[in-house]
Amino acid sequence: MEYIEQAKLFLLTKGADLGIALIKAVIIGFIGYQIIKFLTKTFANVMERENVDPSLRVFLKSLVRNALLILLILTILSALGIAMTSFVAILGAAGLAIGLALQGSLANFAGGILILILKPFKVGDVIEAQGVIASVSEIQIFYTVLKSYDNKTIIIPNGKLYNDIITNYSTEPARKMQWIFSIGYNDDIDQAKEIIKETIFSDERIMDRETPYIYVDSLGDSAVNIRVRALVNNDEFWDVYLSKQEHVRKAFNKAGISVPFPKRDVQVFKSENS
Repeated sequence: MEYIEQAKLFLLTKGADLGIALIKAVIIGFIGYQIIKFLTKTFANVMERENVDPSLRVFLKSLVRNALLILLILTILSALGIAMTSFVAILGAAGLAIGLALQGSLANFAGGILILILKPFKVGDVIEAQGVIASVSEIQIFYTVLKSYDNKTIIIPNGKLYNDIITNYSTEPARKMQWIFSIGYNDDIDQAKEIIKETIFSDERIMDRETPYIYVDSLGDSAVNIRVRALVNNDEFWDVYLSKQEHVRKAFNKAGISVPFPKRDVQVFKSENS
């Protein structure tokens, strides 16, 4: 009976305030949730209009929505008369502890966000980073997936990738290729240059055929080195590079132009008794 009396007393003294607080919390919750839906939808439309990367779009929409929901829950609890000071302090301490424990993951997360926003490369680009050259297969929040030319899957954490030097071979539609062809000192330089010009710069895939770059680059210990540069479409780079390298070598052989071997010092060791 004592508990019943205490309940009646509580309802008589605090019931009206509690009822008002509950009604206020319900109203705040309903209106707040509608506002969150509107803001989330508006934010998603803005990202779509600005052509934000789809992967980043989904993540940011979820991040904004969850942050607003947490703020709404804290507002509702405050409307019910629950003190938020201790709760917020505990939440902050827990966030700090989690942040310290996940420093590496947070660095990868930040790197992924920056890559998706700043777009130093996109899916399909061929890049060089972290000592590998490969095609970008996927860009995730925490890591980037690359596919090498021999069909290997390479996974690089975004933190390391973003802080590394990135060479993007797909940014420009055309790309300069370069060869070094070596001939002997007894061979005719002009003849070699003419063979290179006919073999490489007669190909319609070469975009700068009218201004061939063929120059003696250096005089080595055993060879004269001729540097050649040509501009081609990115899609045709390797086909042109490898085929022309082979064709020049065959043309040199046919014309009797030698391809000298590098000289190496030969050391002769004698025994003490010799």
